[in-house]
Amino acid sequence: MTPADLIEMAADVPAPAARISYGDAPHQFGRLRLPDGPGPHPLVIAIHGGCYLSMYDIEHFAPLEQGLADAGYAVWSIEYRRVGDEGGGWPNSFLDVAAGVDFARELLGRERLNLDGDRVYAAGHSAGANYAIWAAARPRIDRTSEVWVEDPLPIRGVLGLAPAATLGALHARGVCGGVLDGLLGGSPEAFPERYDAVSPMRLMPEGVPQRLVVGALDQSWAPAGRAYHDAAVADGGSPVSMVVAPESGHFEMIAPGTTTWRIVLEELARLTGR
Repeated sequence: MTPADLIEMAADVPAPAARISYGDAPHQFGRLRLPDGPGPHPLVIAIHGGCYLSMYDIEHFAPLEQGLADAGYAVWSIEYRRVGDEGGGWPNSFLDVAAGVDFARELLGRERLNLDGDRVYAAGHSAGANYAIWAAARPRIDRTSEVWVEDPLPIRGVLGLAPAATLGALHARGVCGGVLDGLLGGSPEAFPERYDAVSPMRLMPEGVPQRLVVGALDQSWAPAGRAYHDAAVADGGSPVSMVVAPESGHFEMIAPGTTTWRIVLEELARLTGR
């Protein structure tokens, strides 16, 4: 499965309940999808991936968004500036994600949406899974960092799908045409404080359950997910588990209807206690 397949699937996905801006830049918006039923609904903050690059936008994430809504979750899926977008890269890509995540507070305050403020989770795929894990770790960011924000929204749990969570190692590999140089300005040696503030390998969530899914056929990105899992288990700061989906490459896990999608829903149900 490829991003093009997901875009083709997205053409058949119903429009979201709302498209809402959380900032003034063109890419600072999110899409809200609501499940059937009276609620209160658990809220999943969904963050798409795509090598941190502008060429991969939120559109390919529509099947996952609707699939989660069909499974009974409210979904706030955020777009953000990426490398190649005006203003993308350091620190704005991270500040956009932070602002998009924190905008969920405003959604939680809208009584007509009937969202459950005690059940707010983050879910992401690939680069988006790095952001989802980071969102849960934000209370630990040093106050001197350019990406520190006061009073970040608490995240109750994280679903990380093929998490690209080893930024130092990914920089060394030169993934996606050396995108980490564009995202963080350079290497871990040149900018250690930036990697300290945003790489889950250096800044792990504290006391936040995490459930990870990697594809057995995903040779490019599964190693990063496995490495993060092993490091997080050794760290011991949060409960962390990982499932290896036997029939999955990189994209099957965000495509409803695949065998891997069933695994994703099972892991999310375990995370949320549903």
